[in-house]
Formats: sequence, structure tokens, C-alpha cells
Amino acid sequence: MTLTEAAAQLRAKKVSSVELTRQSLERSKLLQPRLNAFLTFTEDSALAQATQADQDFARGIDRGPLQGIPIAVKDLFYTKGTRTTGGSKIFENFVPSHDAAVVEKLNAAGAVLTGKLGMHELAFGITSNNAHYGPIRNAWDPTRIPGGSSGGSGVAVSAGMVFAAMGSDTGGSIRIPASYCGTAGIKPTYGLVSRHGTMPLGFSLDHMGPLAQTSRDCAAVLNAIAGPDSRDAYSSRRAFAPINIPEVPSVSGLRIGFSAEFLLEGIDPEIRAMVESALRAFHEWGATTVPLKLGWLRDVVAISHVILPAEAASVLEPHLSRREDLGPEVRPLFEAGRLIPAVDYLQAQKLRRIYRAKSESLLWKHCDILIAPSTSITAPRIGEQTVTLPGGTQLEVRAASTLLVRAFNVLGTPAHSVVGGFHSNGLPMSLQLIAKPFADSLPLLAGARFEAETGHYRTKPPV
Repeated sequence: MTLTEAAAQLRAKKVSSVELTRQSLERSKLLQPRLNAFLTFTEDSALAQATQADQDFARGIDRGPLQGIPIAVKDLFYTKGTRTTGGSKIFENFVPSHDAAVVEKLNAAGAVLTGKLGMHELAFGITSNNAHYGPIRNAWDPTRIPGGSSGGSGVAVSAGMVFAAMGSDTGGSIRIPASYCGTAGIKPTYGLVSRHGTMPLGFSLDHMGPLAQTSRDCAAVLNAIAGPDSRDAYSSRRAFAPINIPEVPSVSGLRIGFSAEFLLEGIDPEIRAMVESALRAFHEWGATTVPLKLGWLRDVVAISHVILPAEAASVLEPHLSRREDLGPEVRPLFEAGRLIPAVDYLQAQKLRRIYRAKSESLLWKHCDILIAPSTSITAPRIGEQTVTLPGGTQLEVRAASTLLVRAFNVLGTPAHSVVGGFHSNGLPMSLQLIAKPFADSLPLLAGARFEAETGHYRTKPPV
């Protein structure tokens, strides 16, 4: 059952929020020893929120589609009175005195928070192999990674523990778990969702967004959490218009861009075939497909390799006296960030502004949506450093996971992952849909049409 379907059941009085919440908590606790998706459960407060939601329904109070729906948030969102670790030993006992802006908005929408989700340490990585809290395991195959850094969020949605989960995305950390776990997930336009009360990683690259079963579900969560916030200096001041996806979404007349150069190079052949099949399908549904030359995106990816480590190092600087408390996977990344010269960082930001301006004429002048894979490979095994494709091509796991997503953090565009199909190895493959800034509705609409036609999201992992 999707979030949208559960919301309809609540309003038809076929189920109560308390029943949904108990089922969610029971399933989460049943699977926790096997998958390790949660760091903290908030059972008592969740049941209190569910009771309140049922009482509100009985009084005719309807706060929107999230009312009474069990959700969970990545453990870098502040939760008043509940510890927020960031997946780190440094913050293992940190208990915030206030909620993150996103948590405030979820509470106002009547959502039920069942707990805090595991993640890659300090959000700086793509495996979710956490040195302090243990590896998070993929529901499709527990010997494989769920992606990161929002690994617990991807697993919790994929395994049916919650109907939606909040994640963050600095270099792909919503879309990579969505890809490897077989869920939907959107990185909204930069600044569309407030980052107030979240642990930062790269302050000019961090995006907050939801993972859920479908594009329609992601839109419902995004509608609840988006909008200006004066407490976040990087928050957009533009008013947010709620996204409404028609019952039968139409893509007729949309221009769907793709690039055999870069975005379809050096990837698993089955993933490339999946993207090509999706292009043909969108064409059949009335869209126009537009070939583009996008080799310049490699330069944008290179920019992220300067900006992210430098900003991450500056964020962690106050805590470097506890360097020994950093896990062996993330410590070198923060150390490397401290070695980036200021001139290189400033030059990267200058180039970033140039490419953002150029992207209008190089990209968005020619298409409404850009289509690509989310990741070059399916979920690798825990501990695997390289994967070998058919034909013998070897790919480094971190690069294969992040290469196709990083550029869109630098450009600040909305980028949405949906289940694109299933590999011959049984694992999900993901389609990435990207649009220009503040056109967040377009990838969600296109994703909803793709899901309605293919039904891939209905296939569940064997847990």
C-alpha cells in the first residue's frame, strides 16, 4: 500500500492511524535485526501522534494527505528531546532542544514519526557501512549496500517499514538509495526545502527531500515540507505552489532530453537498455525525445569534487579535536578537504555560477526534462570496492554510484529517481528525471506517468 492509498483508506475509515502505526512499528522491529535501518524508535510519541490523528479525523479536521501516516526521518534532522547522531560517534549523545523545520512541517501536517533512520557517517559517503552503528543492509539482498548516505531511509521505504522517509542529498544521497533500494526519491530545487535544524555537510550543496514508493507520494511529502524559511539563509524566497499530479498524468508535448555522451557512457548495459526503453515509451505517450551533447557535465562533476570536501571540512572543523572518533572511511575525506586551497574553492564556485548560467542555453532551452540513469550499476555487495560489468569493464563503486548525480547538486536542479525496471540479477534499476530549477512538478509528473504505465514500483523485495 502506498502513502496515497493509505491516506484514502484512513479517510474511508477502513483503517485507523493507530492501526497503521502499530503495524509499521511491528514490521520495523521485526526487520531491524536483519536490515539495521533505524537508529532510534519513537514508539510512545508515535502512538500519541496517531491517536491525535484519529481524533482529528473524527472531529472532521483534515490536515492533508500525511495526516495519520507513519514516516521516519534520517538521523541528521533535529528532533526535540530525541537524540540526533548524524550517524556519528561525535554526536551519539546529542539531544536537540528544537525540531528541524522539516520535522515541524511534518508534525503540522499530522504525520506520525516512528523513528530516526541510520545513515552513512556524517552523510559523507554512499555505502551506509557505518563504523559506529553497523552496516545498513539492502532489503533486496542483505549482503548488498542500500546506497547512501540516506541508506536507512531507502531501506525503510523499500521494506515497507514506513510509507515515506526524509533524506538529504549533497552528492546523490537521496537518489542513490532510491536507485539501489527500488524506491522513488526527489532532490528538490536547491533552497526549496528549509535546512534549518539539520546537520550540514556541504552547505551550498545540501538538499532535503523525501523517499517514498511513488512519485505521487513524493509530491505529497514535498507539498508539506517546501516553502520559504527565514531561519535558513539559503532558503529560496519564492512562494511554493503545491504540486498537483492529475489522476492520469499526461506527458504529451514535453521535450525529453537525453545524452549518449556522458550520461549513457560506461554504465551497465542493462541499465542503458532500460533508459533507452523508457525514452521509447515516453515518445509513445506523446513526448518528443531530444538528443543532446552534454559532455560539459563532466566539468560540473569536477567542480563538486572541490566544493564538497572543502565545505565538509569547514563544517567539521570545530570537532577535529575528536579526529579519532571518526570512522576510517570518512576520516580521510575530511582530512583531504582541509588541504584544498582557498583559491581552488573560490575558482570552483566561480565556474559553478558560469555553468548554472550556461545551462539555460546549453540544456533547458532544448528540453523540459533530462533523462538519465540514477546510478551506473545496481547495488554492489557490502565491502565491494569495484564491480565488473559484462565484457570485463571495471568500475569503482563510489564513482559508479555518484558520477551521474553529482552535477545536479552543483546546478541546484530538481532531480527525481523512479524504479526503471529490474536487472537480470534481480535488483532494481533506476531512472533519473531532471528539470530546471523550480520546475519540480515536471519530473514528478513524468515519474507518475512512467509508474502508472509500468507498475515497477509494485514489485517488492523478498523480506
